[in-house]
Amino acid sequence: MADPRILIVDDEESMCQYLTILLEKDGYDVTAVQTGIDALGAMEDNPFDVVISDIQMPKLNGIQLLKGIKAIDPETPVIMLTAYASEQSAIEAVNLGAYSYLQKHCKNDEIKVAVRNALALRTAKCENVKLKRELTSKHSKQKIIGQSVGMRAVYKMIDKIAATTATILITGESGTGKELIARTIHDRSERADKPFVAINCGAIPETLLESQLFGHARGSFTGADRDHDGFCRQAEGGTIFLDEIGETPHAIQVKLLRMLQEREIYPVGTSKAIKTDLRVITATNRNLDLEVAEKRFRADLFYRLNVIPIELPPLRSRQDDIPLLMDHFLRMHMTDYPGTVGQCVADDALGALLRYDWPGNVRELENVIERSCIIREGSKIECVDLPVYVAVPDLEGGGRQNLLGAHITLEEVERQHILAVLDSVGGHKKRAADILEINPSTLYRKLLRYGVTTTQDEEDELSVDMLTEEDHEIVSV
Repeated sequence: MADPRILIVDDEESMCQYLTILLEKDGYDVTAVQTGIDALGAMEDNPFDVVISDIQMPKLNGIQLLKGIKAIDPETPVIMLTAYASEQSAIEAVNLGAYSYLQKHCKNDEIKVAVRNALALRTAKCENVKLKRELTSKHSKQKIIGQSVGMRAVYKMIDKIAATTATILITGESGTGKELIARTIHDRSERADKPFVAINCGAIPETLLESQLFGHARGSFTGADRDHDGFCRQAEGGTIFLDEIGETPHAIQVKLLRMLQEREIYPVGTSKAIKTDLRVITATNRNLDLEVAEKRFRADLFYRLNVIPIELPPLRSRQDDIPLLMDHFLRMHMTDYPGTVGQCVADDALGALLRYDWPGNVRELENVIERSCIIREGSKIECVDLPVYVAVPDLEGGGRQNLLGAHITLEEVERQHILAVLDSVGGHKKRAADILEINPSTLYRKLLRYGVTTTQDEEDELSVDMLTEEDHEIVSV
């Protein structure tokens, strides 16, 4: 573990030397400067665990320095040195957030005790932030679920990059959880106690995107009746997540490039640059290499965004994770969840869920589980509770695409659905008719058309309903 870093600020060189020798003997890493301006420069370059500063200094005094330090890092404890214990400026400093103040000619032990206590405070605050981050992550309903090879590679990458400030590009199909990965990286970073602002670039009209991102000045366009900070300034100190970055027009791409290169933005209607301190994470379901090759996306911006790439695997390539995801979503959406997937999902329904190719990925799986939990009638989710495109196991190619394509008729969809329902109730035709909400005689005629045979008992049971709809109309007349 690195030695605690102490910054000493005093315009008297002898005082800097005295405190440096005193504290270095106790094992601290000490830096001494003689002006408040140099102190702020040192703070911006590297964080310090404690700052000890004189109050009376030329150009930038101790009170002004204290305000600057708190702007850079509000959690840094500052010990003020004053020539007189009752000096009003020292009391003012404490009111402004200084940890404590000491008389310049106090005993060595008093200085050492003050530094140790300030360090203990700093450590406690850091631990509180870490604990809060862990609790937030633990109690969040949104969690990264999966133990497949592909997901383990993602976890390993998150471990490596979360604590850095590197720009990240997350790629993957829609519904794979790109925003969840971005939030996880933020929650595990040093910026966890600062804002996380997520924007879907494809959902904001091009005419509004610039002002929404970078803000605007009052009167800069029709309807701009007041200043607006924009998402970048709202994320100051934290993380901005730009989803569907591939949807941004060229004009916005140029300004995003400037923000990444210069760490500054220009609100619409102003010519004054505003410095920004934020981490940028972007995501897309497009192939940006292809977009660059076809001149739809700027190559220089792509290279700036693609510092750390993370590719999320589609759900169909990690089928071993489906039961884990189902367990997670059942716990979320089933109030009487018994504890295991097998206890609340029938075997045929589970088989259908495992066979389906999930073009909508994890998001689609959650929607199907939530829907099934709501409409189920028994204690278990049955095939009939699933959408027809998931429940029908023998549909060629399996999946929504075939149902929506041009090569399957509405009659075939109906046939597949009826047979799936019949199979889910063990061939019991009366129960199947009740679930389908059709007359048993209607079901019987359809089954005959499908080539499904019935027993004599079933035919007798259904005979009372064998009048066709036309027959009923004739009788009623």
